[in-house]
Amino acid sequence: MSHLLPLSRVAKLVGQPRHTLQEMIRSGSLATFDGMVELDELLRAFPEVKWDDDAEFRRVTEIKDKAFAKRVRERALPDKDVLVARLNEMGDEYAAAKALLLHYGSVMTWLDEKIDELEENASVETYHALHTVRAFLLRNLAETPPDAVQAQAVILQERMLKLMSAHVTIQPSGHEFFVDGNDTLLEAALRNGVSLNYGCSNGNCGDCKARLLSGEVKKVHAYDYVLKQAEKDAGVILLCAHAPVNDVVIEANVAGARDIPVQQLAARVKSVEVFNPQIAALHILAPRSQRLRFLGGQSIQLGFNGVSGRYAIASCPCEDRHIEVQVPRRPGDPFAEVLFGQLSANDTIDVEGPYGEFVLDEDSPRPVIFLAFGAGFAPIKSLIQHAMSLEIAESMDLHWLADEAGHYQDNLCRTWTDALDNFNYVPHPPTGDLDALLQRIVTDYPDLHRFDVYAVGTAAQLEQAHAHFVREGLHEARWFAEVLGS
Repeated sequence: MSHLLPLSRVAKLVGQPRHTLQEMIRSGSLATFDGMVELDELLRAFPEVKWDDDAEFRRVTEIKDKAFAKRVRERALPDKDVLVARLNEMGDEYAAAKALLLHYGSVMTWLDEKIDELEENASVETYHALHTVRAFLLRNLAETPPDAVQAQAVILQERMLKLMSAHVTIQPSGHEFFVDGNDTLLEAALRNGVSLNYGCSNGNCGDCKARLLSGEVKKVHAYDYVLKQAEKDAGVILLCAHAPVNDVVIEANVAGARDIPVQQLAARVKSVEVFNPQIAALHILAPRSQRLRFLGGQSIQLGFNGVSGRYAIASCPCEDRHIEVQVPRRPGDPFAEVLFGQLSANDTIDVEGPYGEFVLDEDSPRPVIFLAFGAGFAPIKSLIQHAMSLEIAESMDLHWLADEAGHYQDNLCRTWTDALDNFNYVPHPPTGDLDALLQRIVTDYPDLHRFDVYAVGTAAQLEQAHAHFVREGLHEARWFAEVLGS
């Protein structure tokens, strides 16, 4: 009886992103069966992984915490009812496995007795054949398989992983994520950058309705919204109120840029982070009852004491209620002057948005080049973090072409490079010959037809960059650009 593991859980066990495993499958170095990986195949393909500790789990957690600038969260146990249900399910699996082993034992006893009967009147050749079969069975049943220790460690880690988290697949989009600790399905989806529909997030509006296609869920939060009996019969649940007991498949719509409505809310200033005299970051916190729905790369309108301005969001949708915008100090921008001189913690900011369609193509498995001109780094930062949370890009290269503000978050970019195997950061100092610099960049990519490019800068900068990339082989449809400040 094979022990089969889903690909997403294998990725978590071995500390590798899904796209790396998918490349191994395409190249034939990792075999799968109906999208699942057998335990023996896992041990063969990853002999160097240390199964006797949780280093790989810590590595994945550390990468995500560093990459998204999230607060470090204490690992919480699942809701008690969910935990009991998972323990009961594991108990049932253990009982079934033990019953099967007892049955195998009975079969072996019968086979041993049957060989004894046959040997009494057997010819010499038959006797030797039966004796060989008996010796083979006894020897192999008595021996410990060479990979037994590793297999036991893998199964133990996988069981613990299933106890602490559940795997979720969203259909028809195919998005996948894990629900850890006591998160609900909605909380886990948002934490992983999956933009599911929701409104109040506390069980009153019903906007997060979805249909459970397979698996089991538990209600972990009370809710006032009343589901119709026909909806209940069809498996409809509220994502904000339920947590998965085991691996589940959910039918729900994942929002695109045009699907998210413009929202208005009052947010609280957490801090103003001045990088240098030319640029600062504004960190704000949305209210618990009205979180801002947005996608990486979109922008928002900010207002305070009668002045306002529209700026790109620099944070990831996965960062819960936290929103970051980066504001360059430019003549004629009254909000920027207020930010640099007046705003302080706990002030209230009016927020309206999101706006724009400069977002990731989540269906694209291509490697990505990010091109940020000056303060265009802000929406690029948001896109990068969103891509990290979704784990969709084969590889990511960031080229940051600095202006007078410099590479004001250089350390963050270098942290991404250190933490992620598929991320590369190339800072470029200010230049008086942009054409020459762009030509040097594109020359490093002889296979540009394989890439997606996301670029943010002035209209003139983007026009120059577009000409270089398309001339060197980039497909026109794979060029995504946003004019800085639009």
